[in-house]
Amino acid sequence: MQALHLTSHSAAPALTALPVPAPGPGQLRLRIHACGLNFADLLMIKGSYQDTPALPFTLGMEVAGIVDALGPGPSGPAPGTRVAVYGGHGGLAEYGCFDAARALPLPDSMGFDAAAAFQIAYGTSHLALAHRARLSAGETLLVLGAAGGVGLTAVEIGHAMGARVIACARGAARLEAARAAGADHLIDAETDDIRAACKDLGGADVVYDPVGGAQFTAAFRACRPEARILTIGFASGDVPQIPANHLLVKNLTVMGLYWGGYLSFAPDVLTGSLATLLDWAAQGRITPRAHHSYPLERATEGLDLLRTRQSTGKIVVTM
Repeated sequence: MQALHLTSHSAAPALTALPVPAPGPGQLRLRIHACGLNFADLLMIKGSYQDTPALPFTLGMEVAGIVDALGPGPSGPAPGTRVAVYGGHGGLAEYGCFDAARALPLPDSMGFDAAAAFQIAYGTSHLALAHRARLSAGETLLVLGAAGGVGLTAVEIGHAMGARVIACARGAARLEAARAAGADHLIDAETDDIRAACKDLGGADVVYDPVGGAQFTAAFRACRPEARILTIGFASGDVPQIPANHLLVKNLTVMGLYWGGYLSFAPDVLTGSLATLLDWAAQGRITPRAHHSYPLERATEGLDLLRTRQSTGKIVVTM
């Protein structure tokens, strides 16, 4: 089989011929149809992600496909079942073996591309907004990086939860994508003063921030009293330093969200969130989709699009 394999953190990943793996105890083997790309893939290439596997390994955190075989031990979805799986790595390949307990049977209405774009992006935003920040209908949600892979889902989920959504992104095309996802107000990060624009709209009750850097600082200063600020990631490359005295004055709360971490300490919270989201998708309350698609032999082009922050929404690789 073909796989995008990494053998050194100082070299680029390469398409490599590998043996088709055999599933171990409690695993299933998946014939992979699509794999979602994530910013964490770029960090794994550099060796700076908190869950980077030991070298060598195949990239690709989340996949969708058809169960091909089951290993010994606890049963999983039967061969032939369409599923999505979060494996952490191993997804940018034609076959992969994953923990069967993590497999989510897909509704008939959800294609493989959408399913591969679904788990991390929608799961992160739902856990952040519903479980961590306890976003309520009628509150104002400010989403930074609102046209990125997770940011666009935060706009969509915030809208579905009844919030007033302010979307902040770079350029008219990305802002239009955020408007289509449900944003009520738009801030252009290239030309607008984020703090002033948000304050003119009454300030934010919840801030969703996958960007960090100067945008975090601007949003921090545009918060209402008792606002909750969600740190999702640092796509800007700048990890902000938080002035604790300002937290005190406004009674602010800053909270982190690492979606994958819930698998180790509260897996039921994560699986319950995904079940809710699959139900919402079946009802039409959210519409998971892939916004960019590349075949496996062009997977590095998808990674480059992610690296340069030129994508709008989610990028998937198809097999």
